Amino acid sequence: MGRALLLNATFEPLCVVPMRRAVVLVLMDKAEIIARNGGELHSERATLPIPAVIRLVHFVRVPFRNRVPLSRRAVFARDRHRCQYCNHNAENIDHVVPRSRGGEHTWDNVVASCRACNARKEDRLPQECGLSLRRRPRAPHASLWLIATVGSIDPLWEPYLPNGDKPSDHNGDHHHDHAVVA
Repeated sequence: MGRALLLNATFEPLCVVPMRRAVVLVLMDKAEIIARNGGELHSERATLPIPAVIRLVHFVRVPFRNRVPLSRRAVFARDRHRCQYCNHNAENIDHVVPRSRGGEHTWDNVVASCRACNARKEDRLPQECGLSLRRRPRAPHASLWLIATVGSIDPLWEPYLPNGDKPSDHNGDHHHDHAVVA
């Protein structure tokens, strides 16, 4: 069926839930639809927009997550699957300071890279081979873990994710319709 991004009452991303769970939360008035994907679910007596993003009506306290574990999938999620040298599709991860030169396997030394840039850089520093980083790597926001665990990101979720453009209107109006226009 599909998935929906679940936000806390404060619009903080909590997790990604199966579509069935999202619909149940909305039908039980525990959540409201914030963004729709454009489709509808039909039953004998009701029609419900298919939710892409839902927000809990009541705040839920979550355990503090202070760090995102460093993994290949999490690096790709942080860098949005783009090479940090040329902005093409990333297929590899690269240590900015190569491990053979004392570079560590840490958030501030690992970036996503395309195959061509990775091969060009080899075991050198970026400046030694004419490459430069588009932005300095750093540990991501703690809620990136949810992106890393689901893999692909629905474009309708992006305004609600860290480093995305937050919707300016959070006044309780739950009829935001962020359907993608082709």
